[in-house]
Amino acid sequence: MRSNKLKILFLSFVTLGTGISFSCSGQSITQGKSTSWHGFEKINFQLDGTKAYYVKPRNPLPGNPWVWRAHFPDWHISMDSILLSRGFYIAYINTSNEYGAPRAMMVWNQFYHYLADSLGFAPKVALEGVSRGGLYIYGWAKRNPDKVSCIYGEAPVCDFKSWPLGQGKGKGDPGSWKQLLDIYGLTQTQAIQYQDNPIDHLAGLAAFKVPIQHVISLQDKVVPPEENTFILVNRYLRLGGPASVYPMTRGPQELNGHHFVIEHPERWADFIYRSSYPVSHPLPYHDFYHIRDGLPHFYSLVTSNQPVTVAYLGGSITYNPGWRDMLSRYLKERFPGASFRFIAAGIPSLGSVPHAFRLQRDVLDSAKVDLLFLEAAVNDSENGTDSLSQIRALEGIIRHAKRSNPRMDIALFSFADPNKLATYAKGDDPVAVHNHELIAAHYDLPSINLAREVYEKIQAGEFSWQYDFKNLHPAPFGQELYFQTMKDLMDACLRFATRRHSNGKEAVLPKPMNPYNFSNGMYVPVSHATVVKGFNLVNDWTPQDKTPTRKGFVHVPVLEAATPGSELKFTFRGTAVGVAALAGPYAGKIAYSIDGGSYQTLDLHTRWSAGLYLPWYVMFTETLRAKTHILRLKVLDEQDAESKGTACRIVYFLVNK
Repeated sequence: MRSNKLKILFLSFVTLGTGISFSCSGQSITQGKSTSWHGFEKINFQLDGTKAYYVKPRNPLPGNPWVWRAHFPDWHISMDSILLSRGFYIAYINTSNEYGAPRAMMVWNQFYHYLADSLGFAPKVALEGVSRGGLYIYGWAKRNPDKVSCIYGEAPVCDFKSWPLGQGKGKGDPGSWKQLLDIYGLTQTQAIQYQDNPIDHLAGLAAFKVPIQHVISLQDKVVPPEENTFILVNRYLRLGGPASVYPMTRGPQELNGHHFVIEHPERWADFIYRSSYPVSHPLPYHDFYHIRDGLPHFYSLVTSNQPVTVAYLGGSITYNPGWRDMLSRYLKERFPGASFRFIAAGIPSLGSVPHAFRLQRDVLDSAKVDLLFLEAAVNDSENGTDSLSQIRALEGIIRHAKRSNPRMDIALFSFADPNKLATYAKGDDPVAVHNHELIAAHYDLPSINLAREVYEKIQAGEFSWQYDFKNLHPAPFGQELYFQTMKDLMDACLRFATRRHSNGKEAVLPKPMNPYNFSNGMYVPVSHATVVKGFNLVNDWTPQDKTPTRKGFVHVPVLEAATPGSELKFTFRGTAVGVAALAGPYAGKIAYSIDGGSYQTLDLHTRWSAGLYLPWYVMFTETLRAKTHILRLKVLDEQDAESKGTACRIVYFLVNK
């Protein structure tokens, strides 16, 4: 996976006045004059028109560790001077009076990538925030916990309802509050209900064990610690994050206790030094993804502020809160002028075959989709889907989606699970991941092998499965890791899109890999079957035994029978046929016949059936001639040893026309 990576810098120099201007990976850098900063060289420049600088140590440490100051960069510089003398860089970009709003965070992203990717600064930065700088450092750290070595906060604002609103004990600042509302685009009511202050959503940051050090005054009436630091640190500790608070009590305290003397600056310099050095170099995200043809249509829309529909098609890892919410939020913040609609089509337990047959109803019927994220590798493995069916299903999804919108961009993700890690440990490639990559390569689509990434990063000692990732349904650490890799891919695709030259023509699909792919997969209502005997159509099915169900598979029409000998006939036209059944505690065995052929036996009971009415998709045949066929199905007087009955409950017939 370590090929096909776009880490190329495109530099075009042109003289602008007394400075040098150049573009670097899509960024416009205008160099200013070097000046002196307390005896150290200060490199001034503008990043896309925003003033910025970094201060150079005389003898940089290996790996170029650095401190990033947020707001008030010349306030209390003793600690920074100590770190400069020890080999750290100090950096700052002027996003003053933006209060850590999302648009400021986008500027911060560009600043980080310029320093870390282009100039070789350390991959993880120490964040330093004074007063309102707390809004910036926590806003950026929560969006990028993988890129932060530690956080130092001096009387930091941790909730803008405390300052500048002054809703609690704090004095507040009406002028700053009005400015904040304008910057965030919020009404007073919306701001009070806002759920992304520094005190909120700290689980990802805590999962990465980013150490926090706050220094405060107990007499602070501008940013009272009871409404800020104490709340944040208490929540952070309860989430497992390391944090410490030091109250400054010696020396004069001014501005209602908000300005105070910093005791022991060398102690806080030591905190940053120990947390940031030696510099760690995590395996880069680009080792685990392929850009291929990128996402040209999507980026054409978002960069021209057009409406965009993004769909997520997958199993429980897509359904559950986590990376999907983070990625949706990132896209809205990254492209605030575009209007986004998101279709969340994740359903637990479902893999590529179910996706192929539900694509039309669950995704394409909702809107014209511009970008589709597709994942099925975990459930294909867990459900035992055979390799050929995976290929037919994945290819069918791509061709079906592209038929609905030829310009639709699609990206494939392969998530991690213990079986995949064990397969990599043996030196093999997991079949489901191989098939995802095979289809992505054939159709020139972006893809991420997150399973390989998790395995290699664990082997590199970056984290553990047991204590950090924890489960195939990832803990907050894993959700953050998935999102950060996806974000890196999205950014790489954007850079690629700005360099590629489109001829304005829609891409022509290559020939199919498999002629029996499920590109015409569809649900057929159970009412289309003919009951021979025993089956009953229940228009609003719910379980009578209170066994849990999956969303979307309850209060729906179900064709059910529990009596052996029950039989139905289903006439269809197509190349493949199957059923979506409810494999619960009473699931039994069935026999089926196609076009008068011999009957084949199939057990509907699964290893999950005892505690769940599992949506279980089974294909009876996948390689018929494209004509009219007759399926006959009957309930047998047989059952699995773990089953409580002989029931057959069908939610949909599956047909590939």
